[in-house]
Amino acid sequence: MGQKILVVEDNELNLRLFCDLLRAHGYEAEPVRDCREALERARAFAPDLVVMDIQMPHISGLELIEQMKADEELRRPPIMAVTAYAARGDEERIRDAGAEGYVSKPISVVKFVEAVRALLDAAAARAAEEAAQTPEPEDLEEESPEEEPIAEGDESPETQEAAEPEGEAAPEEPSGDPPFRHPGEGRDPDDADEGEEEGSWIPDQVRDDEGPKGETP
Repeated sequence: MGQKILVVEDNELNLRLFCDLLRAHGYEAEPVRDCREALERARAFAPDLVVMDIQMPHISGLELIEQMKADEELRRPPIMAVTAYAARGDEERIRDAGAEGYVSKPISVVKFVEAVRALLDAAAARAAEEAAQTPEPEDLEEESPEEEPIAEGDESPETQEAAEPEGEAAPEEPSGDPPFRHPGEGRDPDDADEGEEEGSWIPDQVRDDEGPKGETP
């Protein structure tokens, strides 16, 4: 089925005429004869357009238009008012109530269909424009802040440590006197100097400093 149109008309013949005409042009028409049911039926049908008679019992078409435009759920579909009276100022009052279109009886079939098509096209164009202005979800994502460049000489300690060249650490230089070796440690007894008794080996460094006993240096 095509686009949906709710027809609110208390006259049975006019109601049938409007619905048959709309269906013949590919629209899905929903008739409403009792104007007191118009709001409830509109919520259930979700029309793309409302054809509203102005002169009706119980409640006028102007009041219904104002109530629909004040309802967040029903305010979007355009409304085309239809009336048998075309007194001076009627069109202005109808448009002030919120109707987007206006036709007077007796109805011209050609003008009626053209008015319906024009209102539907305008509503579709408005919806497309609103959709184009609505940002996509990915456009709403915040961009990550750019990192500021670090000026030369302002590196943090962590950055400076990371900038040092990698490599093996230089060997530590020995400090102080060489370690003392225990007599006989690391020395082959066969290599002992002649004249030295086994077990009486004295380090060369100590022996050279002291000199032979009994002699004056």
